Amino acid sequence: MMTVTVSAISTGTTGRVFNIQRCSIHDGPGIRTTVFLKGCPLSCSWCHNPEGIDDAPELMIKPDRCLRCGACSLACPVDEGGAVPVGESWNRDRCTRCGSCADVCPASARELAGRGLAVDELVDIVERDRVFYEVSGGGVTFSGGEPLAQEDFLADCLLECRRRGLATAIDTCGLVPRKTLLDIAALTDLVLFDLKHMDSVRHRSETGADNRVILDNLRALSESGAEVWIRIPVIPGFNDDIENIESTGAFLAALPRKHRIFLLPYHGIADGKRSRLEEQPAASGRRAPDDEALRAISESLEQHDLEVIIGGSP
Repeated sequence: MMTVTVSAISTGTTGRVFNIQRCSIHDGPGIRTTVFLKGCPLSCSWCHNPEGIDDAPELMIKPDRCLRCGACSLACPVDEGGAVPVGESWNRDRCTRCGSCADVCPASARELAGRGLAVDELVDIVERDRVFYEVSGGGVTFSGGEPLAQEDFLADCLLECRRRGLATAIDTCGLVPRKTLLDIAALTDLVLFDLKHMDSVRHRSETGADNRVILDNLRALSESGAEVWIRIPVIPGFNDDIENIESTGAFLAALPRKHRIFLLPYHGIADGKRSRLEEQPAASGRRAPDDEALRAISESLEQHDLEVIIGGSP
């Protein structure tokens, strides 16, 4: 997979983007470019993109790359480099997250997650891979974070993609106002909807929020006629027990329409990211589910007459 570095602050109407991943094959049909927008109402303990939860820019550091050259301290505008003392990571309380230190680091030891991009500027970037979309049936997926947290920017991006003939998808956690969800769904070709747990108390314990709005929104989205793929992150010790899988299957079978179900196995990539954010990785002891466990979950859901796919794409 290739990644585009987002390095410029744009004037005018902008959205906050923390990554643009090209040649993605797990975020919808075909070859896609996935745009990751900042901000999310959930704080999942296993989140694969922890740098996308906060809606503000965040500094990510790779200490092993640091040359101790002092360029970051010289570039820091806070009291003559007071937010980035040489030989230290950074002063979190004083840092304004302007990104000046990341811009001048010769070893890419510092990265600012969350830069401003204008709609036209962003769509110009994703359109570069039009030929791949056309030959594979792919397109552009807006993910996050939670892309609907930047509703106006997202809507403008979807409209501009539509104007240019680019297929689109959104990946949502579902914890948004219903009108927002349905309005945005009308502007895109596909909604990827994450379903994490059926029990409200258990859901809150690992994500920080109740799941009732999420479940109600999924019912409404199904009823609306939107094209929806339902994605279940399989998190060992959280949602892979028989009781939850059976409840999930019964709920999905009762939706107004049948939808494809995708099982997304947990992986531990977030631990490295949390370290770069100078956060403590969640001490879960979780490991990725093995093939046998995934097949068992798939078979349980299939008993409810559901189409189940292991992985992020058909």
